[in-house]
Amino acid sequence: MSLEEPLFLNSIVTDLFSPNISRTDSNNTSTATEHSMLYPCGIAITTVYGIIIMVGLIGNITLIKTFWTVKSMRNVPNLFLSSLALGDVLLLVTCAPVDASRYLTDEWLFGRVGCKLIPFIQLTSVGVSVFTLAALSADRYKAIVTPMDIQASNPTVKICVRAATIWMFSMTLAIPEAVFSDLHAFSIAETNETFVTCAPYPSVGDLHPKIHSMASFLIFYIIPLFIISIYYFFIARSLIRSAYSMPAEGNIHIRRQMESRKRLARMVLVFVALFAVCWLPNHVVYLYRSYHYTEVDTSLLHFISSVCARVLAFANSCVNPFALYLLSKSFQKQFNKQLCCCRPPRIIRSQSRGRSSTRVTSLKSTKPSL
Repeated sequence: MSLEEPLFLNSIVTDLFSPNISRTDSNNTSTATEHSMLYPCGIAITTVYGIIIMVGLIGNITLIKTFWTVKSMRNVPNLFLSSLALGDVLLLVTCAPVDASRYLTDEWLFGRVGCKLIPFIQLTSVGVSVFTLAALSADRYKAIVTPMDIQASNPTVKICVRAATIWMFSMTLAIPEAVFSDLHAFSIAETNETFVTCAPYPSVGDLHPKIHSMASFLIFYIIPLFIISIYYFFIARSLIRSAYSMPAEGNIHIRRQMESRKRLARMVLVFVALFAVCWLPNHVVYLYRSYHYTEVDTSLLHFISSVCARVLAFANSCVNPFALYLLSKSFQKQFNKQLCCCRPPRIIRSQSRGRSSTRVTSLKSTKPSL
């Protein structure tokens, strides 16, 4: 699942657009052709990354600010969503620019330390995302299926401890990524080209890539989503039973409470679906590469699939705030206030000044008549 795999971008461009150019006879012409075709493609992809980073940072930072400054919105789901947004911000600030730079240059620019640190941060962020979604599903299960359980005296402290535990657990699982990621040499048989890049395993042997890709797929995708599916199975069953057992003229307060819990459950389910859709292509491409490791695929289809999978995976880090904006009217209102925090006071002041001036003029105008 690592995003630090070689892309073979130059070889793909050369094989697709200039197959008649010989590297041995005209190296200068070949290099110039590669760069003339590679640079516009890299600029376009990097621009997409820049848009994702900018939109994601605005949305997630505003979400965190909203939940921590508005006291009425500091409930259990929103605290978990703040932790989720913090992981997305970390991914967008560190890993997304590094991944975008790989489309502009053939060389790894961040040294051996960066080669170990960047995959560690990326895997930590992915772990925080999927495990936080599992914790949110468990919280919705408790709120809907077992609502009569005694709540803790300090729920905010308890949720912060659980969020910190998720972060520590994700960092622990990402330690092997930092240990084994290193600068490795890769070669392309079609062009007899050798280059050094950051990868989570050496180019010799295919057992390590298979184990790495399958373990990542199970730990960070299949198992958490399976647990979430079990939670939502019991949530759906409980909601169906309560709908049949509730009388037609039931308590209005109970009905409103049930509707609120349903909305929160749907919101978490939307976040889970977004994560599943955005990260599945990246896992599929990584599994394909791992099980065809000795054969470097330089086809256009593989290149487009890889780029789309990477972009979609990073896009998951910027869609959650805007999905919440569409699903929650209360968050929509507070989100707008945080983005336009300086405009309302100016409008109010101008209105108050206008009113005071009209009052003064009315008094002056009535004074002669009195």
